[in-house]
Amino acid sequence: MSLEKLVLKYMASAEHVLSRMEIAGSSVNLNVDDVRKVVELAKAYLEDAKYYRERKKFEISLASVAYCEGLLDALKLLGAVKFEWPVKKKERKREREK
Repeated sequence: MSLEKLVLKYMASAEHVLSRMEIAGSSVNLNVDDVRKVVELAKAYLEDAKYYRERKKFEISLASVAYCEGLLDALKLLGAVKFEWPVKKKERKREREK
C-alpha cells in the first residue's frame, strides 16, 4: 500500500470516528486494569513499529509509533499515568528561558 493510500485510510477512519462519537456525560472513570490494558496496547504498537522498521516499511512503522504515542498522551491527559517526553537540550534551555 502506498504511503498516500495509507494516510487516506487512517484519515478516513479518524473522520468516521470523530463524526459519530459521543462524549460521555459523566467524568472518566479508569481503573488500574484498564490503564494497564492501554499501556500494553501502546507497547504492542511500539513493537509493531520496530518490526516494520526492520523490514524497511517505514510508513507503517511511523503510523505504529504514532498510535503508541497517541495512547500514551491520552493516558497522560486523563491523569492515568505520569511521564515527560524526552526533549533535546536546546529545547529544555528554551523552556527555561520563557
